[in-house]
Amino acid sequence: MRNLEENFTLAKKKDRRAQKALYEAFSGRMLAIANSYTNNIHDAEDILLNAFLKCFTKLDECRDSKSFPFWLRKIVINDSISFVRKTKNVLYVDIEIADDFSDENFEEGLEEINLEEIFSKMPPGYRIIFNLYVFEEKKHQEIAEMLNISEGTSKSQLNKAKKWLVEFFKTKENEKRNTETIKI
Repeated sequence: MRNLEENFTLAKKKDRRAQKALYEAFSGRMLAIANSYTNNIHDAEDILLNAFLKCFTKLDECRDSKSFPFWLRKIVINDSISFVRKTKNVLYVDIEIADDFSDENFEEGLEEINLEEIFSKMPPGYRIIFNLYVFEEKKHQEIAEMLNISEGTSKSQLNKAKKWLVEFFKTKENEKRNTETIKI
């Protein structure tokens, strides 16, 4: 992507047009990421603006234009997690649970997914762990270090998130069946 390389180089030299171009190119995706953690578009917008401010003031720390999207994403995720920790009082229950919950049940209802609806209803503790594990591909040890929780708590919260999703999909399926029954 030639424009990315050119805008990245110019943005490092404090060129406002290049910074604006980078913002316009990445703000949509980064806003979606922030919103997936906060579940509040206004908070996500604040996080996004602060992340870009941090990005442009520390742009020299980014190696090259190819790593820029990943570097920016990391800033947005870290800022989102920090925000949630400061404002949401997320409670992680430190309970070890057996791994008797199969991934097969989890995958049964994945045909029709509305992530926005799911994340708006999922409890914050589950949502953060789920995002980090599934979308950011972090290991439980990394998640535990990031959130200052035990590795067992991370595993437990992920399992609870999976169970919550199964219940969510069952409820959706029942609602769909009830709607179809009423139409007949």
